[in-house]
Amino acid sequence: MMMRRVAAASGKGEAAGSSLPEWLETLLSTRFFLACAVHPASPRNECNMFCLDCRSPGHPAPAFCYYCRSHRHAAHRVIQIRRSSYHDVVRVTEVEDVLDITGVQTYVINSAKVLFLNERPQPRGAGAAAGKAAASPYNCEICGRALLDPFRFCSLGCKDEMK
Repeated sequence: MMMRRVAAASGKGEAAGSSLPEWLETLLSTRFFLACAVHPASPRNECNMFCLDCRSPGHPAPAFCYYCRSHRHAAHRVIQIRRSSYHDVVRVTEVEDVLDITGVQTYVINSAKVLFLNERPQPRGAGAAAGKAAASPYNCEICGRALLDPFRFCSLGCKDEMK
């Protein structure tokens, strides 16, 4: 899987210039890629979808699968969570209209611009990548992860911590 960094997109939508949306913390704490309990024998039953419209305070927010989407969330705003190196990512195009992503480092993975959902551990002193990171003057304001461009945060989770 090829990964490279790109400049951050400007944020738009309900969170631009204001507080973050209520559903963001739920998204960041949800466990994805477990088998769907409703469709255990079906192919493509991994829970990698999240509905932006079904969130309300105190409402459980399980991830759901492809089949649950077509039955219960057909007319809703749904984002698909993907994996990169065992970490959850979301495509910029799926969240840029509903979430202010300004300052969050973006990457291109398989030709799609993505953001990491949560902080990722950063190995110290491991190979050439660590050398580039150690030489970087830019760091995440929350976790200190080295960034390759002048971004403020390494993930949506770190940006959420800033609020």
